Amino acid sequence: MAKLSVDQALLKAKSHVKKGEFEEAQKLYQVVLQAFPKNKRAQQGLAALNKPKQPATSQGPPQETINKLVNLYNQGQLTAVVEQAQVLTEQYPKAFIIWNILGIAHKVLGKTFEASEAFKKVTELNPTYADGFSNLGVTLQEQGKLEEAIEAYEKALAIKPNYAEAYNNMGNALKDQGKLEEAIEAYEKALALKPDYAEAYYNMGTILQEQGKLEQAREAYEKTLALKPDYAEAHNNIGTTLQEQGKLEQAREAYEKALALKPDYAEAYYNMGATLHDQGKLNEAIEIYNKALSLKPDYAEAYYNSSLVYNLKGEIQKGLELNEYRFYLQKVITRAPREKLSWNGFESIEGKKFFVYEEQGLGDIIQFCRYLPILVKQGATVTFMVRKKLHALLSTLGNEIILVDTLPDESHIDFEAPLMSLPHLLNTSLETIPSLESYLSADYLRVVSWGKLLGAKKFKIGICWQGSKSKIDIGRSFSLSLFEGISKLPNVELVSLHKGEGEKQIQDIQFDLTTCGSDFDVGQDAFLDTAAVIVNCDLIITSDTAVAHLAGSLGCETWLILKYVPDWRWMLNRPDSPWYPTMTLYRQKTPGNWEDVFTSVEQKLLSKLNEGKKYE
Repeated sequence: MAKLSVDQALLKAKSHVKKGEFEEAQKLYQVVLQAFPKNKRAQQGLAALNKPKQPATSQGPPQETINKLVNLYNQGQLTAVVEQAQVLTEQYPKAFIIWNILGIAHKVLGKTFEASEAFKKVTELNPTYADGFSNLGVTLQEQGKLEEAIEAYEKALAIKPNYAEAYNNMGNALKDQGKLEEAIEAYEKALALKPDYAEAYYNMGTILQEQGKLEQAREAYEKTLALKPDYAEAHNNIGTTLQEQGKLEQAREAYEKALALKPDYAEAYYNMGATLHDQGKLNEAIEIYNKALSLKPDYAEAYYNSSLVYNLKGEIQKGLELNEYRFYLQKVITRAPREKLSWNGFESIEGKKFFVYEEQGLGDIIQFCRYLPILVKQGATVTFMVRKKLHALLSTLGNEIILVDTLPDESHIDFEAPLMSLPHLLNTSLETIPSLESYLSADYLRVVSWGKLLGAKKFKIGICWQGSKSKIDIGRSFSLSLFEGISKLPNVELVSLHKGEGEKQIQDIQFDLTTCGSDFDVGQDAFLDTAAVIVNCDLIITSDTAVAHLAGSLGCETWLILKYVPDWRWMLNRPDSPWYPTMTLYRQKTPGNWEDVFTSVEQKLLSKLNEGKKYE
């Protein structure tokens, strides 16, 4: 027997003793002594076993007692497990196995702190018990104590280097820290040790999906299902990857498989609702979201997504009301107003200090800032906290609105609300949307300056084709090359309003496009040059970006090109927008088909040009 094997045998024997498994320990000590009769550790261990039994208060609990606890746990009688285990820890305070069972029962009951305290006791009583450290890591992770959790997993792995579950748990903690590549490495180590580890494949899939590697993510989920065909969560996540790829029918089938395995799976209903939404099946989407809510009544995400569907249907009041659930989403997009400062929409604000704070994207800010002057008209002193780079543009709303970029002292606030709550608080309906011809203005001197640079000989069309490269932009953007037909119409000059994502496409086109130079909107103030150029154009044609909102807010003629099922504010099946009177909407008739939309736009534009309104 090699020295390493001796050490392992002695360590295992000691572990058996602590568990009360005395016969197994005795056998191991005897094996060591047969090979090495003078081994003192084995002699001492065997001698300790042969000593007269100590009083029950200092012994470990009988194996029968432990078995009863385990049976209660397996029967789901968790409260009874906790009660009996707590009594036993008083009788046998050094019996780490009882503390471990107590910790597991607490964890399943959702008492994470109590569970972690029990597991800490386990690791103190038995510093060589790898499972204790791994369990401790899980409960620390659930409390958000990620560094401590990783430290616990590292201790588990130092004791037991081939501990696949600890690597998997460490991967989860690293993922929560945003260390995605390190998390993948941890999952790979888990799988190297345990190739049939379905959960590790699943967890790896979630990271690959988060990284936008949808095909690789789906492969990981398929491997999960090959090992564990009844893994409902893997079917659900296959559905979400397919949905992100626009494969909506296949996504729906995946959700149906998840629900067949787990009929009370609220999240799968929620995802199916989102797929129906993307397909334009709005009534079915509402029905499915309601099923999710019947299973999970506090499901904020389902309420929030329902709000988007109601708004698309034109049921604005219902949609805006449900939109308030955004405060309770797991991925917070804006904070709720402080309770003592919240406004109910009915109380008089005459003479009150009303604080409004920005939320979400630039387009949202431009669209909904129209509500600030309404508060002023109701007699409030309005302060709007918004990013500094928009102050110059938004100052054209009116001098009465105070623009800041830091939170005012609470003593200077009577009421507060996030910007996108104002439509709901002011009881906006489809008929009462404050639909102004224009409510923002371009800087006069910049308008004159850009007018001289651009000239006035041709029919100028300002264009934009892509928004930021984020999930919200999926399906909204289109290729710059689609403007080629328009560029060849008589007397037309295309002017790029584009900055950022998609700008490189300019290098690849085979038609003329006027660009505004490297100094275009490079200062500390956003959109000032863009606004001035827009005003100098005869028409704006754009994808669904902040440029569309800017052009609409300036009262300029704008043709907005939309995907089959667009963002909620554009609704369905109408060529106009109640938000912007000077805007015309051109919609895909089938998902993904931009060519037909541009054919319609070209025909409409040619008719407009032939009317002879402004060209020679």
